[in-house]
Amino acid sequence: MSDDRSSNGQSWLSKLTQAFAHEPRNRQELLEILHEAHQNELLDSEALTIVEGAIQVADLQVRDIMVPRSQMVTVRADQTPREFLPTIIEEAHSRYPVIGESLDDIVGILLAKDLLPLLLRGADEACACELRGLLRPATFVPESKRLNVLLREFRSTHNHMAIVIDEYGGVAGLVTIEDVLEQIVGDIEDEHDVEEDSYIKELPSGDFVIKALMPIEDFNKHFDSQLPVNEFDTLGGLVAHAFGHLPKRNETVEVGDFRFRVLNADSRRIHLLRLSPQRH
Repeated sequence: MSDDRSSNGQSWLSKLTQAFAHEPRNRQELLEILHEAHQNELLDSEALTIVEGAIQVADLQVRDIMVPRSQMVTVRADQTPREFLPTIIEEAHSRYPVIGESLDDIVGILLAKDLLPLLLRGADEACACELRGLLRPATFVPESKRLNVLLREFRSTHNHMAIVIDEYGGVAGLVTIEDVLEQIVGDIEDEHDVEEDSYIKELPSGDFVIKALMPIEDFNKHFDSQLPVNEFDTLGGLVAHAFGHLPKRNETVEVGDFRFRVLNADSRRIHLLRLSPQRH
């Protein structure tokens, strides 16, 4: 039995080597070879996903994955730390575009870690004028830029965020290096991650981060709620139905007594949600 398996493996390796020696004629043939390698256990599922993502990322443009203008979380240049710190704590991002008179007036990028000296001194003592001294230069890219090109630029410049500009020069959204990498390797863990053996993580603010795969029955038990269980099994399915479309990151919807914000989703389904119980 093992000899047969070894023989099959060797014949497949020969076939794979031969196929690449003659070079696949197109991308579809290359993907077929990779899938056959996976079926023959020469390539595991994770490796296959990464290779497929790396191949397909060249077909995507910035506009396909960017956070749209309407969902950008920004800081105003005339705000004092006392005014904008609640937003930074609530959103828990590492970088924020700083705007002047409007969203089209990007004056720089604020790194949350650069605020530490102000916090040590006391936010009440800091004025808005000090914010501009902390800003990093903003990088601007067109909506049509290919993701493989953007990733190369991110790596060479060590930038992690770019402001996306439309054909008229207005701000269309933003994109981060994490957004690009997730197209290749899948979801990247961050401060919102829930433990592997759990569905829920409570945040200091009183909100909750919840995996979209959480069964609705478990959700109802945990929150003593009565979300409908007839049509959908998982919370993600119910929330997607409430949207009426497959939502993108940062879109929000209210279901019953709860407000859900999408933290992570792809072109097929929702992965992670932030829940805010409605205050009565």
